[in-house]
Amino acid sequence: MKIKKLTALVTVAMLATTMFVGCGSSSSSSATSSSSTETTTKKLVIGFSQIGQESGWRDAETNSVKDIPNQNKDIELKFSDGQQKQENQIAAIRSFIAQKVDVIGLAPIVETGWDTVLKEAKDAKIPVVLLDRNVKVSDPTLYATFIGSDFIAEGKSVAKFVTDKFGKDAAVSIVELQGTVGASAATDRQKGFMDGIKDFPTYKVIKSQTGDFTRAKGKEVMEAFLKSEGKKIQVVYAHNDDMAMGAIQAIEEYGLKPGVDIIIVSIDGVKDAFVAMAAGKTNFIAECNPLLGPQLVQAARDLKAGKTLEKWVKSDEKTFAGADAAKAALPDRKY
Repeated sequence: MKIKKLTALVTVAMLATTMFVGCGSSSSSSATSSSSTETTTKKLVIGFSQIGQESGWRDAETNSVKDIPNQNKDIELKFSDGQQKQENQIAAIRSFIAQKVDVIGLAPIVETGWDTVLKEAKDAKIPVVLLDRNVKVSDPTLYATFIGSDFIAEGKSVAKFVTDKFGKDAAVSIVELQGTVGASAATDRQKGFMDGIKDFPTYKVIKSQTGDFTRAKGKEVMEAFLKSEGKKIQVVYAHNDDMAMGAIQAIEEYGLKPGVDIIIVSIDGVKDAFVAMAAGKTNFIAECNPLLGPQLVQAARDLKAGKTLEKWVKSDEKTFAGADAAKAALPDRKY
């Protein structure tokens, strides 16, 4: 009988101990979870799909975007390099959707072919911000806003410099180094330039070919232009500075003086172009600002807060002509 009573007491004691330990464990876990919730703030997550690394301008934009988490501790950035392929960018957007990011940033390599994947983002209730290049889509609500330059205005500013320099009655032979075929920057910069010279019937674009926004391809295409047209060429219009730098190399190797024998005009405003203009090797630069990271952050914050953004947020930009302007601008160039 005593043995039975002792056994019962031991059993009760063990149950009590087990319950105490169990409750203690549960209480500790709950406190940790509560503390974690209180001390950890959910970050704003931005997924950004970049075109690639075709130019110094593009590198500057990439660096501006990659610097976002350093300047904003409450933001997490997921970055993808498209390596100059639209299919890679589409895959990146789908990956961002699967990861349930808050906002998607996209620098589209070409204008068309985005409807399907942008609709997927819209259906997932993830707003898309276009950076530096625009898209052509059937439904404008597929993206929230476009942050970037007025490419047509850039082309027109280049044309104005050329027409002011040569005058109304001159016969001027121009060659054009186009950007990536199908890219809004290339399409609109060409349109702007052609609009700018349409009232000058003696101004002729005698050759036009893509240099794909790269220095190497710009040099290669310029070499072909020189081989076929030679000293007939009076003006090189490059859709970006990197192609202009390639053209300068080709002209020098041909035995002519860039900026003197052949006028060089381009768009972007990278440091190398200002160095060349300070040395008299190029003549005019229309600026296109690549430092768009802060504007992407502001757009993402506004969208997260439920605000409606303007469909086009334009960048503030300038034009520069001649060696003195280049020398004055160089100390402040960040890219």
